[in-house]
Amino acid sequence: MLTIHCLGHSRAIRLIWLMEDLGQPYDMVFYERTDNFRAPDSLAKVHPLGKSPVIEDGHIKIAESATCLRYLTKRFDDNTHVPPADTAEALRHEELLDYVESSFAEVAMGVLLPALRGKQADDNAEQAMTAHLSYLTRQLPEEGLLFSDSPTLADIQFSYILANLSAIGALKEAPRVARYWDDIQKQPGCQAAVAKAGPMAPSF
Repeated sequence: MLTIHCLGHSRAIRLIWLMEDLGQPYDMVFYERTDNFRAPDSLAKVHPLGKSPVIEDGHIKIAESATCLRYLTKRFDDNTHVPPADTAEALRHEELLDYVESSFAEVAMGVLLPALRGKQADDNAEQAMTAHLSYLTRQLPEEGLLFSDSPTLADIQFSYILANLSAIGALKEAPRVARYWDDIQKQPGCQAAVAKAGPMAPSF
């Protein structure tokens, strides 16, 4: 059976969400964070960098959220979490799916890491975050999720970062993104994942 190695308060919850949506059986191995919010040494036995999520599926072992999400949709022949193939929306979906970790997450960490230490982010970090939230606002329709009423892989990918930004109050000046985060939390798969793996964001 497919196994997901899931660190608490981590990106791994994205995979739990997708598997709950797909209704496919899986095992979850859960890892508590240490007192200083790091991954435990036991995760290094799964991945040399101590990464989470990690999927083990027979002889296959892969990390990185977007790669894992794409793998699961192919593994279970799922086309309900992506726009129709060979369309402009499909290409835009791929762009946004990769944007989350290649650009958005790095900027988000500029405000999240200081908050985790009880400090205020510097002006450059705040300005960069404002710019990216404005960009995300322009990608969203007036209401709802990115592409339809049903979540796509890109919506699932955004969830973890938005959960953490919301937890530190960083979405207050981005009302459309805040509503988007509210809609994400209403998704049954998201709720099932949180019930199984705990909240996406810690208490800051």
